[in-house]
Amino acid sequence: MLKEFREFALKGNVLDMAVGIIIGAAFTTIVQSLVNDVIMPPIGAIMGGVDFSDYFIALTLSENGPATVDAAKAAGVPVIAYGRFINAVIQFTIVAFALFLVIKQMNALKARIAKGEAPAPSAPPRQEVLLEEIRDAIKARG
Repeated sequence: MLKEFREFALKGNVLDMAVGIIIGAAFTTIVQSLVNDVIMPPIGAIMGGVDFSDYFIALTLSENGPATVDAAKAAGVPVIAYGRFINAVIQFTIVAFALFLVIKQMNALKARIAKGEAPAPSAPPRQEVLLEEIRDAIKARG
């Protein structure tokens, strides 16, 4: 059983999936920071200077309810944190769009390869071209 598990765990697909999950988690962290730290503060400023992630509806009636979602949760007040949900939807949209672009490029590359078109090789570095010219010049003299 241990041998079978080792063979399963070391298959290329499993390792590729693990790498994808790790990169996806890192990318999600970046997108979360983009939404929470870059996109939502200006939107919150436009909407009256309130932190958008703290938009919520308290499910219990109280005259002086908590001001933030975290304060409400600490006080044991059940809330619908719709501001955080909207942040999560924006994050998902950004991640989904980025994945769409990556998959679109991969599909275009696969289609080009299927047609027999190989990706164009990049031009050699300028130093390499100069060295080839010097080599050819030396051959021509000698």
